[in-house]
Amino acid sequence: MDHYIQDRPDPPFEETYKDLFLKHSITPIAAIPKATAVEEWELPVVDLGRLAGDQEEDERQRCKREIAEASKEWGFFQVVNHGILQEILEEMRKEEMKVFREPFYKKKGDKCMNLSLSPGSYRWGTPSATCLRQLSWSEAFHIPLTDISSDCGSPKLRGLIISTFKAAVV
Repeated sequence: MDHYIQDRPDPPFEETYKDLFLKHSITPIAAIPKATAVEEWELPVVDLGRLAGDQEEDERQRCKREIAEASKEWGFFQVVNHGILQEILEEMRKEEMKVFREPFYKKKGDKCMNLSLSPGSYRWGTPSATCLRQLSWSEAFHIPLTDISSDCGSPKLRGLIISTFKAAVV
């Protein structure tokens, strides 16, 4: 394998989805209508501060319903007033970026080689795409809670997660 390609951090989208690109023609930019309506949506925002013990019970129940509705309709939502210090979030972001900048060959596979991530923690692409409209760029990793007390993941990131839990609990 070419040394340059091997050391690139990006997943091999072109190589993996080559058949989709060949099978489906791509509309030239000049043929796309200039005035295309784009629908804009606001991401649901849930204030977790309303779950605190000093809040009224009906306010806590309303917050729980919002979480359930956002999960059902969107599959995700933004949280505010979660109690995690901004400094910890910034440090976690730096550690996450280190993972994404690693060469792809270190991130793929069950063991995530030198990164010590759990099997299945790193994901990319759209494995079930059958046409170009279903194809979306994505690269993600998650750290299961069981990894926090194990040897998986970077020690710094694990320490940040533990700090986060301690800060949120206190």
